[in-house]
Amino acid sequence: MSMHLWCLYVTAVFLISATPGPNMLHVMAQSIHHGPRKAMATMAGLMSAVLLCLIASAFGLGAVLEASPRLFDVLRYAGVAYLIWLGIKAWRAPVSAGDMDDDGPHRSGWALYGAGLLTGLSNPKLIIFAAALFPQFIDTRAAFAPQLSILVISFVVIESFWYGVYALGGLRLAGWLKGQSRQKMFNRLTGALFIGFGGALLGARA
Repeated sequence: MSMHLWCLYVTAVFLISATPGPNMLHVMAQSIHHGPRKAMATMAGLMSAVLLCLIASAFGLGAVLEASPRLFDVLRYAGVAYLIWLGIKAWRAPVSAGDMDDDGPHRSGWALYGAGLLTGLSNPKLIIFAAALFPQFIDTRAAFAPQLSILVISFVVIESFWYGVYALGGLRLAGWLKGQSRQKMFNRLTGALFIGFGGALLGARA
């Protein structure tokens, strides 16, 4: 892979990862409710999902899903259901009299990791995305494995950077969300966005 191709890839992934989506919203919400330190478990779960999808795509699962619409639909509907469930849960989340991370429910790191993993896996389109993106930057005249490693590592580094940005954004919002009315507004906005993401995923073509 040439340096020019790698720079194009990094630019594309940087812009795509910056776009608000279920993963970034989940990081921000968990940072607000539990603090950036505990949100790192959420980030680890999301990143595990990203790595699983990227590796699965590299081994041809993307082509399998494209060739099997029924299998893709099963994964897609499961993802939609999970995102909508997250939305309903966020919409109905109780508010507290003090800081959200002080009086809110205290979840274990493993629980936060599991929720992040399921959120990341709720969008099987990541596999199709990787299957469509990677070939554009692979030089067929060079060894495949080293190039794939560079692409995956670059993706992980960039995605992790944006997770940190959104987590710090959640930390800044936490001070503003001390009032119960603002907490309720944030919970309902977060819930509506998750439900919206689920609806968008349902309406998207495989």
